[in-house]
Amino acid sequence: MTGFPTQQGSGSALPLVLAGAALATLGFWLAGSLGLGRPAPSAQPREVAARGDLAPLERTFIDVFERCSPSVAHITTRAVNRGFVSSAGSGSGFLWDDAGTVVTNWHVVENATRIQVAFGERRFRAEIVARRPEHDLAVLRLVGDVQGLVPLPIGTSADLRVGQTAIAIGNPFGFDQTMTTGVVSALNRDIGTPEGRRLGGLIQVDAAINPGNSGGPLLDSSGRLIGVTTAIYSPSGASAGIGFAVPVDVVNQVVPEMLGARTSVPVLGVRNETPYRHYTIEEPDLGFTHGAIFTEVIEGYGAAAAGLVPFGIVTDGRVVQWGDVVCAIGKARVRTFDEIGAALRQAGDVQEVEVTVLRGLPDAPRLERVRVALRKL
Repeated sequence: MTGFPTQQGSGSALPLVLAGAALATLGFWLAGSLGLGRPAPSAQPREVAARGDLAPLERTFIDVFERCSPSVAHITTRAVNRGFVSSAGSGSGFLWDDAGTVVTNWHVVENATRIQVAFGERRFRAEIVARRPEHDLAVLRLVGDVQGLVPLPIGTSADLRVGQTAIAIGNPFGFDQTMTTGVVSALNRDIGTPEGRRLGGLIQVDAAINPGNSGGPLLDSSGRLIGVTTAIYSPSGASAGIGFAVPVDVVNQVVPEMLGARTSVPVLGVRNETPYRHYTIEEPDLGFTHGAIFTEVIEGYGAAAAGLVPFGIVTDGRVVQWGDVVCAIGKARVRTFDEIGAALRQAGDVQEVEVTVLRGLPDAPRLERVRVALRKL
């Protein structure tokens, strides 16, 4: 009988190949998951890699901290009411001289009845010697043996430039001897305080400033004092990279006065005994938003010689004579009459200053720059 021929091995081998590959893949996956074939972890310490030299900027920061931090104070305060501690506070400060004088912010010690100041492990009781709320500065005197304490070196703020290194040392949130670094972000800033005062001519920095830093030093890259940290701008209450400091040129003028020194103060020769001490500029193209109003020019002084014109303002605030509005002195903006003194101190030891004034009010306002000779009292 005739039949159809057959062929051995005519079935395909592909399914077997695919099955084998899948099985191998599964085996590798299981081995990896279970750690099969992996070397056992070593119980010995790792070999230490060579560090190499510190970067120049690192060496600078380390040097500034090691030299300056012993002069930075941790200030703690107590307010006592009828024998009970009703509140406590913490802030920073720094040694001003070798007589045990400490400078801090006024708001750090404003309500204190007991003040303790610590330099590392050395602790002192302190007393308030003088205060200047308009600059948020206070001077304390340590009680006890102050031998061995070293004051900070003093720098200058008149020649500061945006972008310079700014180093803050203080006690944020009570953590002793904390250093933060950044740059000078802006100059001649003006801010309001929770107490309703205004502080002008401030240094703005992006170094982290937090509660507890207040009153501590702001330093340059050589470790010289360039400001006193005084405030932060922060919706949350913590550092947002916007901090402010009172310039050292103001501090170096005000602190000796607070200690009783007879120092000469530069004046333009203008007065304002009214409550109306600033003017809001409604012409934004002029580049200024506020300026200082004065109501009297003193004969024999630079303002009178330069032809500055005072305002005439009656008790109900009506202007009966339009005068000049001082918008800037040198590079320092002036927003209210109370800022004129600080702006003159920022100008340094000079014989005359350039004063930017708004004239021609109310119909034809224009900016003019006038050279005004200074007299020192």
